[in-house]
Amino acid sequence: MPNSPADTKTVGPPPGGTPPLLVTLQLVKPALEFLPEYKAALERGWSADNVRGDVAAREELQKIATDPAAFVTALDDPQAKGGPIKLPDGSTVARLPGFRRWMWDGAFCGSIGLRWQPGTSELPPHVLGHTGYAVVPWKRGRGYAKRALALMLIEASGVGLTFVHVTAQPDNVASQAVIRANGGRLVECFREPAAYGGEDSLRFRIDLTTEAGAIVAHAAPGTMDAAEGPCGTSDGVEL
Repeated sequence: MPNSPADTKTVGPPPGGTPPLLVTLQLVKPALEFLPEYKAALERGWSADNVRGDVAAREELQKIATDPAAFVTALDDPQAKGGPIKLPDGSTVARLPGFRRWMWDGAFCGSIGLRWQPGTSELPPHVLGHTGYAVVPWKRGRGYAKRALALMLIEASGVGLTFVHVTAQPDNVASQAVIRANGGRLVECFREPAAYGGEDSLRFRIDLTTEAGAIVAHAAPGTMDAAEGPCGTSDGVEL
């Protein structure tokens, strides 16, 4: 799949008057050419899994060491050909169709995933939301989470979804702002299943209209820098 539309942002000139640089954010399909920077982020303590954290990072590093090509291939699975998914409590469930895309501005910025149930926009009870994202700490505060979610909404519409659910912790105000900026509206406060720790969470719904997709994706650059605070994450299950 080609790279998604991009957000271009201007970086101020360094001393000496050199013209400003243009930094472009894209969603790229995981590939071996991008893998070294993804691996480096894992080694620095970051993880795309906002629930299992360090455990998930160590598992991914082991998979990369064993077979890097197989690792990146498994991250793009729209036919759900992979094996069962392990939930945080150690139980397993059938895999849903889904894929991850990596945020890239010339360097690795984070990861965002999409999963869905064939033939319906509804999800099985063990899946908290259609999409979840994580921005690396050293790339936060630049509006990247907002842009990545907007671009992923276009992908979600492309696989036939009419809406997506996104969850966030009640204290993750930054992520809630990112979701709302992409057309999200709060539909329920709920308690997560025991497999995820049984904590309180918020579920948002984004209807896949032009307002929640294409128009947002083509909004003026830099309009959400302030809303994407230091957190840069949204909750979600492993793909």
